Amino acid sequence: MTKNTLKQIAVGATTVAVITAPLIAFAATGGVDLGLNYATAIGLGTQDVRTTIANVIRAFMGLLGIVAVVIILLGGFKWMTAGGSEEKVGEAKKLIISGIIGLVIILSAYAIATFVVGSIVNGNQ
Repeated sequence: MTKNTLKQIAVGATTVAVITAPLIAFAATGGVDLGLNYATAIGLGTQDVRTTIANVIRAFMGLLGIVAVVIILLGGFKWMTAGGSEEKVGEAKKLIISGIIGLVIILSAYAIATFVVGSIVNGNQ
């Protein structure tokens, strides 16, 4: 064997020893700690991520629904306070129609999102 080959074997053996030493130490203490229990230790929930995302989508859609209902109510308020002015009544009608269209879109999106998220959450089990 040449000197160069012996050096390569020594470097390889040292590298293997350096890489495997922590694994042997972790094996002696019960395994590698991947940090999977830190979330419960600091008080975070243990709920599935897909369920959490579904809850966020539901909350966002609920907020958009509230905004649509407020637009409809604003249109009704404008209509009630129009005092017979055709221009104000026309604006109020546009607000109410826009609010209703928005509410239909939001409810459709909510139904689609609920179906898709439900399929994802329950389909893989």
